[in-house]
Amino acid sequence: MKIAVTYDKDNNVFQHFGHTEQFKIYDVDNNEIVSSRILSSDGEGHSALAELLEKENIDKLICGGIGGCAVNALSEAGIEIFAGISGNADDAVKSYLSGTLEQTTSPNCNHHGDHHHEGHHHEHGHSCGHNCH
Repeated sequence: MKIAVTYDKDNNVFQHFGHTEQFKIYDVDNNEIVSSRILSSDGEGHSALAELLEKENIDKLICGGIGGCAVNALSEAGIEIFAGISGNADDAVKSYLSGTLEQTTSPNCNHHGDHHHEGHHHEHGHSCGHNCH
């Protein structure tokens, strides 16, 4: 089994799937991590990233925020999504392997939601729900 995690330079789960520059790819055998490596995305956009993961024969994706276009593209590629995950990438994979990682497959990178939610500001200047080509 191969698990991909959206990845930042601090070894954390990167929070915007469509803008991720790197994935950390974990090879798993008998529910144990046997190896991991960094994969550069060499491009951006939901469909390009989904195609890259499909070419790598990824089975599962662990990520932070993800938009509807990406969810659709990954689902078509047969990749199971665990979204809304934050913190250390290695710990997230270990949580998945132990069965304690909560699965969310619905789009959660929607900046048109509750604007009154305390502490959540919509000043990113981008939308995750476009560029479905």
